[in-house]
Amino acid sequence: MAQNLETMTAQAANQNLSFAAALERLADLELEARRQRSIERRFKLSHLPTQPTLDQFHFSHHKSRQQARNRILRLLDLDFLKQGTSVVIIGNPGVGKTFLAHLLGWRACQANVRVLFTTAMDMLNQLLASQVDHSLIRKLKAYTEPAFLLIDELGYLALDQETSNLFYQVISTRHARKRSSLITTNTAFSEWGNILHNTTIAAAIVDRLVENSEIFLLGGESLRKAQKNPPPPPA
Repeated sequence: MAQNLETMTAQAANQNLSFAAALERLADLELEARRQRSIERRFKLSHLPTQPTLDQFHFSHHKSRQQARNRILRLLDLDFLKQGTSVVIIGNPGVGKTFLAHLLGWRACQANVRVLFTTAMDMLNQLLASQVDHSLIRKLKAYTEPAFLLIDELGYLALDQETSNLFYQVISTRHARKRSSLITTNTAFSEWGNILHNTTIAAAIVDRLVENSEIFLLGGESLRKAQKNPPPPPA
Protein backbone atom coordinates (compact mmCIF):
# COMPACT_ATOMS: atom_id res chain seq x y z
CA MET A 1 0.00 0.00 0.00
CA ALA A 2 2.84 2.37 0.82
CA GLN A 3 4.43 1.80 -2.60
CA ASN A 4 1.19 2.71 -4.37
CA LEU A 5 0.06 5.52 -2.08
CA GLU A 6 1.40 8.40 -4.18
CA THR A 7 0.01 6.97 -7.43
CA MET A 8 -3.35 6.25 -5.86
CA THR A 9 -3.52 9.76 -4.37
CA ALA A 10 -3.04 11.20 -7.84
CA GLN A 11 -5.67 8.87 -9.31
CA ALA A 12 -8.11 9.79 -6.57
CA ALA A 13 -7.66 13.47 -7.36
CA ASN A 14 -7.97 12.97 -11.14
CA GLN A 15 -11.01 10.67 -10.88
CA ASN A 16 -12.62 12.49 -7.97
CA LEU A 17 -12.58 9.34 -5.86
CA SER A 18 -13.76 9.43 -2.28
CA PHE A 19 -11.34 8.60 0.51
CA ALA A 20 -13.13 5.28 1.06
CA ALA A 21 -12.91 4.31 -2.63
CA ALA A 22 -9.21 5.16 -2.80
CA LEU A 23 -8.54 3.21 0.38
CA GLU A 24 -10.42 0.22 -1.03
CA ARG A 25 -8.27 0.25 -4.17
CA LEU A 26 -5.13 0.40 -2.06
CA ALA A 27 -6.36 -2.53 0.00
CA ASP A 28 -7.06 -4.53 -3.17
CA LEU A 29 -3.52 -3.86 -4.39
CA GLU A 30 -2.14 -5.01 -1.05
CA LEU A 31 -4.22 -8.21 -1.06
CA GLU A 32 -3.17 -9.07 -4.62
CA ALA A 33 0.49 -8.49 -3.77
CA ARG A 34 0.16 -10.76 -0.75
CA ARG A 35 -1.54 -13.43 -2.87
CA GLN A 36 1.27 -13.35 -5.42
CA ARG A 37 3.92 -13.59 -2.69
CA SER A 38 2.07 -16.53 -1.17
CA ILE A 39 1.99 -18.33 -4.52
CA GLU A 40 5.71 -17.67 -5.04
CA ARG A 41 6.44 -19.03 -1.57
CA ARG A 42 4.30 -22.14 -2.15
CA PHE A 43 6.06 -22.79 -5.45
CA LYS A 44 9.52 -22.38 -3.95
CA LEU A 45 8.76 -24.75 -1.08
CA SER A 46 7.12 -27.28 -3.42
CA HIS A 47 10.41 -28.12 -5.20
CA LEU A 48 8.51 -28.16 -8.48
CA PRO A 49 10.95 -27.47 -11.33
CA THR A 50 8.47 -25.83 -13.73
CA GLN A 51 5.21 -23.89 -13.98
CA PRO A 52 3.52 -25.67 -16.91
CA THR A 53 0.24 -24.73 -18.55
CA LEU A 54 -2.49 -26.95 -19.93
CA ASP A 55 -1.93 -25.85 -23.53
CA GLN A 56 1.48 -27.57 -23.40
CA PHE A 57 -0.19 -30.97 -22.91
CA HIS A 58 -0.96 -32.38 -26.34
CA PHE A 59 -4.16 -34.39 -25.96
CA SER A 60 -3.91 -35.47 -29.59
CA HIS A 61 -0.65 -37.36 -29.01
CA HIS A 62 -2.42 -40.63 -28.17
CA LYS A 63 -5.98 -41.89 -27.84
CA SER A 64 -5.44 -42.58 -24.13
CA ARG A 65 -4.92 -38.84 -23.63
CA GLN A 66 -8.05 -38.06 -25.62
CA GLN A 67 -10.09 -40.56 -23.60
CA ALA A 68 -8.82 -39.09 -20.32
CA ARG A 69 -9.26 -35.47 -21.38
CA ASN A 70 -12.43 -34.72 -19.38
CA ARG A 71 -11.11 -36.47 -16.28
CA ILE A 72 -7.85 -34.52 -16.46
CA LEU A 73 -9.71 -31.24 -16.89
CA ARG A 74 -11.84 -32.04 -13.84
CA LEU A 75 -8.71 -32.56 -11.76
CA LEU A 76 -7.64 -29.01 -12.50
CA ASP A 77 -10.47 -27.62 -10.37
CA LEU A 78 -8.68 -29.29 -7.40
CA ASP A 79 -11.87 -30.63 -5.81
CA PHE A 80 -10.08 -33.97 -5.38
CA LEU A 81 -7.82 -32.34 -2.79
CA LYS A 82 -10.84 -31.49 -0.64
CA GLN A 83 -11.89 -35.14 -0.77
CA GLY A 84 -8.42 -36.48 0.00
CA THR A 85 -8.46 -38.33 -3.32
CA SER A 86 -5.14 -39.53 -4.69
CA VAL A 87 -4.01 -39.75 -8.31
CA VAL A 88 -1.98 -42.54 -9.90
CA ILE A 89 -0.61 -42.08 -13.42
CA ILE A 90 0.74 -45.23 -15.09
CA GLY A 91 2.61 -45.34 -18.38
CA ASN A 92 5.89 -45.84 -20.18
CA PRO A 93 8.64 -43.21 -19.97
CA GLY A 94 7.98 -40.06 -21.95
CA VAL A 95 4.19 -40.27 -22.20
CA GLY A 96 3.48 -37.22 -20.02
CA LYS A 97 3.18 -38.57 -16.48
CA THR A 98 5.63 -36.14 -14.90
CA PHE A 99 4.24 -33.22 -16.91
CA LEU A 100 0.76 -33.85 -15.49
CA ALA A 101 2.24 -34.06 -12.00
CA HIS A 102 3.95 -30.69 -12.50
CA LEU A 103 0.74 -29.20 -13.95
CA LEU A 104 -1.43 -30.30 -11.03
CA GLY A 105 1.21 -29.31 -8.50
CA TRP A 106 1.56 -25.83 -9.94
CA ARG A 107 -2.22 -25.41 -10.08
CA ALA A 108 -2.38 -26.35 -6.39
CA CYS A 109 0.36 -23.81 -5.55
CA GLN A 110 -1.71 -21.14 -7.30
CA ALA A 111 -4.61 -22.11 -5.02
CA ASN A 112 -2.34 -21.58 -1.99
CA VAL A 113 -2.16 -25.32 -1.23
CA ARG A 114 0.90 -26.76 0.48
CA VAL A 115 2.59 -28.91 -2.17
CA LEU A 116 5.72 -31.08 -2.19
CA PHE A 117 7.22 -32.69 -5.29
CA THR A 118 9.83 -35.45 -5.05
CA THR A 119 11.03 -38.52 -6.85
CA ALA A 120 10.37 -41.81 -5.10
CA MET A 121 14.07 -42.57 -4.66
CA ASP A 122 14.96 -39.12 -3.38
CA MET A 123 12.21 -39.31 -0.78
CA LEU A 124 13.27 -42.78 0.35
CA ASN A 125 16.95 -41.85 0.42
CA GLN A 126 16.10 -38.84 2.58
CA LEU A 127 14.14 -41.06 4.96
CA LEU A 128 16.94 -43.62 5.09
CA ALA A 129 19.49 -40.93 5.89
CA SER A 130 17.27 -39.57 8.66
CA GLN A 131 17.53 -42.88 10.49
CA VAL A 132 21.25 -42.26 10.99
CA ASP A 133 20.76 -39.02 12.94
CA HIS A 134 17.53 -40.24 14.56
CA SER A 135 15.38 -37.64 12.79
CA LEU A 136 13.07 -40.11 11.04
CA ILE A 137 9.89 -38.95 12.76
CA ARG A 138 10.56 -35.33 11.82
CA LYS A 139 11.47 -36.29 8.26
CA LEU A 140 8.36 -38.44 7.86
CA LYS A 141 6.29 -35.38 8.75
CA ALA A 142 7.89 -33.52 5.86
CA TYR A 143 6.24 -36.03 3.52
CA THR A 144 3.03 -36.75 5.41
CA GLU A 145 2.00 -33.19 6.32
CA PRO A 146 1.68 -31.44 2.92
CA ALA A 147 -1.86 -31.30 1.56
CA PHE A 148 -0.58 -32.58 -1.80
CA LEU A 149 2.44 -34.88 -2.16
CA LEU A 150 3.68 -35.71 -5.66
CA ILE A 151 5.91 -38.80 -5.91
CA ASP A 152 7.53 -39.22 -9.31
CA GLU A 153 9.18 -42.23 -10.96
CA LEU A 154 8.08 -45.09 -8.74
CA GLY A 155 9.21 -48.36 -10.24
CA TYR A 156 12.41 -47.34 -11.99
CA LEU A 157 14.41 -49.05 -9.25
CA ALA A 158 13.35 -51.96 -7.03
CA LEU A 159 13.03 -51.29 -3.31
CA ASP A 160 14.37 -53.43 -0.48
CA GLN A 161 12.62 -54.32 2.76
CA GLU A 162 13.61 -51.11 4.53
CA THR A 163 12.70 -48.68 1.78
CA SER A 164 9.45 -50.54 1.06
CA ASN A 165 8.49 -50.20 4.72
CA LEU A 166 9.25 -46.48 4.62
CA PHE A 167 7.19 -46.03 1.48
CA TYR A 168 4.31 -47.86 3.14
CA GLN A 169 4.53 -45.57 6.18
CA VAL A 170 4.22 -42.47 4.01
CA ILE A 171 1.27 -43.77 1.99
CA SER A 172 -0.52 -45.31 4.96
CA THR A 173 -0.24 -42.15 7.07
CA ARG A 174 -1.43 -39.89 4.27
CA HIS A 175 -4.32 -42.25 3.51
CA ALA A 176 -5.40 -42.27 7.16
CA ARG A 177 -5.30 -38.46 7.29
CA LYS A 178 -7.12 -38.15 3.94
CA ARG A 179 -4.33 -36.21 2.29
CA SER A 180 -3.98 -36.46 -1.46
CA SER A 181 -0.94 -38.04 -3.06
CA LEU A 182 0.00 -38.28 -6.72
CA ILE A 183 2.21 -41.12 -7.91
CA THR A 184 3.67 -41.55 -11.37
CA THR A 185 4.93 -45.00 -12.27
CA ASN A 186 5.93 -47.09 -15.26
CA THR A 187 4.65 -50.25 -13.56
CA ALA A 188 1.10 -51.62 -13.43
CA PHE A 189 -0.38 -52.40 -10.02
CA SER A 190 -0.16 -56.11 -10.76
CA GLU A 191 3.64 -55.82 -10.93
CA TRP A 192 4.19 -53.72 -7.81
CA GLY A 193 5.20 -56.86 -5.96
CA ASN A 194 8.30 -56.87 -8.17
CA ILE A 195 9.37 -53.32 -7.32
CA LEU A 196 8.41 -53.41 -3.65
CA HIS A 197 10.03 -55.93 -1.33
CA ASN A 198 7.14 -58.38 -1.32
CA THR A 199 3.56 -58.77 -2.44
CA THR A 200 2.20 -58.19 1.08
CA ILE A 201 3.57 -54.63 1.25
CA ALA A 202 2.60 -54.02 -2.36
CA ALA A 203 -0.97 -55.18 -1.75
CA ALA A 204 -1.29 -53.02 1.37
CA ILE A 205 -0.13 -49.90 -0.50
CA VAL A 206 -2.25 -50.57 -3.59
CA ASP A 207 -5.30 -51.25 -1.41
CA ARG A 208 -4.99 -47.82 0.21
CA LEU A 209 -4.45 -46.05 -3.08
CA VAL A 210 -7.25 -47.77 -4.97
CA GLU A 211 -9.80 -47.13 -2.23
CA ASN A 212 -9.98 -43.44 -3.08
CA SER A 213 -8.05 -42.49 -6.19
CA GLU A 214 -8.18 -41.43 -9.81
CA ILE A 215 -6.15 -43.81 -11.97
CA PHE A 216 -4.86 -42.86 -15.41
CA LEU A 217 -3.26 -45.18 -17.97
CA LEU A 218 -1.28 -43.19 -20.54
CA GLY A 219 -0.24 -45.10 -23.64
CA GLY A 220 1.70 -44.41 -26.78
CA GLU A 221 5.35 -43.88 -27.55
CA SER A 222 7.56 -41.38 -25.80
CA LEU A 223 6.54 -37.85 -26.71
CA ARG A 224 10.11 -36.69 -26.09
CA LYS A 225 11.35 -39.25 -28.62
CA ALA A 226 8.68 -38.24 -31.13
CA GLN A 227 9.60 -34.55 -30.79
CA LYS A 228 13.29 -35.36 -31.20
CA ASN A 229 12.71 -37.57 -34.25
CA PRO A 230 9.62 -36.25 -36.07
CA PRO A 231 8.30 -38.33 -38.97
CA PRO A 232 9.52 -37.33 -42.44
CA PRO A 233 7.21 -35.11 -44.51
CA PRO A 234 5.01 -36.92 -47.04
CA ALA A 235 6.53 -37.41 -50.45
